[in-house]
Amino acid sequence: MRIGQRGTQTRIWARKGIRPRVVRQQQSESAYIFGAVSAQRDDAVGLVLPHADTQAMAHHLETVSQAIPAGRHAVLVLDRAGWHTTSKLPRFPNVSLLPLPAGSPELNPAEQVWQQLRDRSLANRCYDSYEDIVDACCEVWCYSLFVRPQLGHPVTGFWIFMIWDWY
Repeated sequence: MRIGQRGTQTRIWARKGIRPRVVRQQQSESAYIFGAVSAQRDDAVGLVLPHADTQAMAHHLETVSQAIPAGRHAVLVLDRAGWHTTSKLPRFPNVSLLPLPAGSPELNPAEQVWQQLRDRSLANRCYDSYEDIVDACCEVWCYSLFVRPQLGHPVTGFWIFMIWDWY
């Protein structure tokens, strides 16, 4: 998920008859959250990276592979972004990629979570620097995984981007 200075604008609550103003930056620095969550084991891996490309995805897959306990296997559900489906991605014996059909974001429960994070935590914000963007991404990632679950999972435990289950 891309987070940046040219962020998302969303609706906000206001008194009837008042039209609140929301600031939107014109700069274009951004960062990307790559994450995988096992709802079954209540475990997660997340990275905040400057680019979303094949190299970043390869780094993320390696991180996920290292986090999986010995003797277990992860199945990552993902959309058909170019960096998810390229043959240049390294293959790991304990990780399988399960791409969804093209044009079917409704099949991916993580898409709803991305939208929730944007709407509730990351929209209508201004960032002074790239470091502020990274800090915001890390804060939202940690909150959604470690604080929010205590309040209840809104999408049956599916949280961020890719979901793994260990078999």
